[in-house]
Amino acid sequence: MDEEKESETESRTTESEWAELTHECLINILFRLSLEDRWRAAMRVCKAWHQACKDPYLNSVLDIESHFVPANELPRFWTPEFERRVDNMLRSVVVWSSGSLTEIRVRHCSDRSLALVAKRCPNLQILSIRSSPHVTDAIMAEIASGCPKIKELDISYCYEISDKSLAIIGSLCPNMHVLKRNLMNWLDPSQHVGIVPYEYLNACPQDGDSEAAAISNFMPHLLRLELRFLKLTAKGVTLISKGCKELEYVDLSGCANVTSRDIAYASLNLKNLKTIKKPNFYIPRSSFHTERYGHWQLYDERFQTDVFRI
Repeated sequence: MDEEKESETESRTTESEWAELTHECLINILFRLSLEDRWRAAMRVCKAWHQACKDPYLNSVLDIESHFVPANELPRFWTPEFERRVDNMLRSVVVWSSGSLTEIRVRHCSDRSLALVAKRCPNLQILSIRSSPHVTDAIMAEIASGCPKIKELDISYCYEISDKSLAIIGSLCPNMHVLKRNLMNWLDPSQHVGIVPYEYLNACPQDGDSEAAAISNFMPHLLRLELRFLKLTAKGVTLISKGCKELEYVDLSGCANVTSRDIAYASLNLKNLKTIKKPNFYIPRSSFHTERYGHWQLYDERFQTDVFRI
């Protein structure tokens, strides 16, 4: 019995010592924890810790991207229930940040949470909302108006966002340096089947050249641009090269309608270009009829059959 009492006394003493930490010391400790550790453990320790976890200093960044690596992509991520969970988390962090939020990296959010971001995050610089099927042009217009300091935007796999959003964001966010507008692999959608809803896969945006025109006209200071599997043509690539001459990195992987000649011509305008990722496919000759291009020499010239070597 004496040993039990002694152990209980020691436990209370330890809890008392933790509870008596100054707010500054507590913040310093919590800052060293991961976001997951703060949400799942630290916030549940006691009232003082719960309040400390809401400090704006600890909520200037919301980054849960690491939880969505390709190997962990699950069908449940595309459900309304999961979307509500992400929205609730984002809304909480926005409120706790008291305007200090500068970086958001989430997925599967919606207009509901981004409406609050637009109103309360004037210092936001990085917004990554990949795979968010219910984010629309309407809310992106509000984001552009309320968050003019955005310099990096990732709207990959957001199929309700169009060239209209790109135009207004480019015009109201003059510091835009990084744009990621990748689409899912529509050439071989098998990697998404069973995970992404079928109707969403079929909703893939069709007019890549309109998006290219918006990028060219309103984002002249881009340094990095990712357009994987965007349905571009030579016209779109040329527009981008003429309007975004500061580009250093371009990713056109999967842009099946763009040829090596198109890229070589457009690259002449990009004096700062350091890296360009080009379409890289193997298209078996048996998949096409020779009469489609007249003769195999022309076919080889257009499609670079040796794995596109471009």
